Amino acid sequence: MAVAMRQHRPHAVELLLALALSASLLSACSSEPGQAVQPSRTIANKGSDTIVNLALAWAEAYQQVQPAVQVSVTGGGTGTGMAALINGTVDIANASRRIKPEERSAAEANGISPVEFVVARDAIAVIVHPDNPVDRLTIDQIAAVYTGAIDNWVQLGGQDRPIVRLSRETNSGTHVYFLEQVLRKGDPESEALFSPDTLLLPSSEGITAEVRDNPNAIGYDGLGYVTPDVKVLAVALDPGLGYAYPTIQTVNSLEYPIARELYMYTAGEPESEVLEYLNWILGDAAQVIVSQLGFVPARR
Repeated sequence: MAVAMRQHRPHAVELLLALALSASLLSACSSEPGQAVQPSRTIANKGSDTIVNLALAWAEAYQQVQPAVQVSVTGGGTGTGMAALINGTVDIANASRRIKPEERSAAEANGISPVEFVVARDAIAVIVHPDNPVDRLTIDQIAAVYTGAIDNWVQLGGQDRPIVRLSRETNSGTHVYFLEQVLRKGDPESEALFSPDTLLLPSSEGITAEVRDNPNAIGYDGLGYVTPDVKVLAVALDPGLGYAYPTIQTVNSLEYPIARELYMYTAGEPESEVLEYLNWILGDAAQVIVSQLGFVPARR
């Protein structure tokens, strides 16, 4: 199977700013001076940093669809969103992994029954410095790098340089997914762990920035956060089946092996404004924004 070609994608932050500007212009054109609609209901939305730019773009666009509803978006990581859901302090928790059994149990102990919505999908790109000659890795090789079994680029066909491992913090759903599906390869009995010298960074942007500046670094990031100034590696589950780059097409075709669903959770079945907002997110207009920001629409 031929290696899929990289796609050049606009930077998520630039798209977000463009969406915000468009929303402001639409608002200015549609309202007479002194007659702006004041939001009468605020939806609190918190959690995954992977989803936060997408959630902000949705919130900006929805303000034009339903001016009486304001969506307040904050990040902090999937764990933070789940904690807020358990405590009953948010309407919607964003997550880049599925809710853990212990989180569901804690919520139910507080009288909250979490309800799951798949709102988009994502590929996790493995990235290195542009000057790194390595351009493809298998899942086994990536796992060996992050567990510390491989610690020099020469072992992977690169230069004789130490590997600097970068990861999201443990509160991140992306960190948990990468641990479970890459290091442990989906085996619930595996006890594989990140090498103790792995550098834990608090944001997706931080990983991209460090990889851009460090020729020895390797990191992983949601597809929507990858910028043109880093090198994306082709990945294979089995080299005999071919390597693939992370794209919307290779996620949909199941060629790219590190892909996942992205979630929103509500405290019980959503009602009124929250239900209307979630229905809008799963509709065509909101799913177009998913593609624009480099993610994969929830519906094929």
